[in-house]
Amino acid sequence: MSVAQTGRWKVWAAAISAVLVALTLPAVTATPASATTTAYDSTYYKNAIGKTGTSLKSSLHTIISSQSKISYDAVWNALKVTDQDPNNTGNVILLYSGVSRSKSLNGGDVGDWNREHVWAQSHGSFGTSAGPGTDLHHLRACDVQVNSTRGNKDWDTGGSPVSGASGSYTDSNSFEPRNADKGDVARMILYMAVRYEGDDAWADLEPNESTSNGSVPYHGRLAILKQWNEQDPPSTFEERRNDIIFGTYQGNRNPFIDHPEWVEAIW
Repeated sequence: MSVAQTGRWKVWAAAISAVLVALTLPAVTATPASATTTAYDSTYYKNAIGKTGTSLKSSLHTIISSQSKISYDAVWNALKVTDQDPNNTGNVILLYSGVSRSKSLNGGDVGDWNREHVWAQSHGSFGTSAGPGTDLHHLRACDVQVNSTRGNKDWDTGGSPVSGASGSYTDSNSFEPRNADKGDVARMILYMAVRYEGDDAWADLEPNESTSNGSVPYHGRLAILKQWNEQDPPSTFEERRNDIIFGTYQGNRNPFIDHPEWVEAIW
């Protein structure tokens, strides 16, 4: 056999060998995100582990829907516990501003703090009734005037600085929280989208890409919320809050605080 023929034979043999290897090796498939592990994975989350997409969302909905509900009046005292300043037990930390304010200054006057619905009540018209209107996983202590500035706006970047909340910005139809609260907001909004799926007399809450949702049961913008979830990982304050709501008040958890990678796994 000539040198040229030998060379062609070796190329042909190598090609055949590659095909045979491809036929015998198992197919490579994408694996679910598993960046974090928690003590709840083998118990609370056991039916969700290993899933992605709509299957993961459905499993988490079933898990977190087992929940005790509290009254809107009871939210006042609950927030004094869940949002307590770790450096001053007589104060709460306010969302959007990071200000530490006396627990006793809860109310509706200038200088007070009140109950902010991160998923705006009007986006689904659930008001303050027990259920989404009193769900502590998206209710936070907030300065009265800052809360009024946020109103029922969707989430996006840009705008003018918010008075009383350094690092936060707003325009005619959107609100951008300070960097330290961006991930908190994202995980609260996406918790609501998984918890309330329209099967318990409340609207089916979902994220979208709009900043003009008004009274429809949607909140935007999803792309921005996903960025914020990556940008601002769960803090010790957020994790403590999740534990208190689970152990003391509602008996359910925000899965995106425990597993922030599940945001990308679902959306």
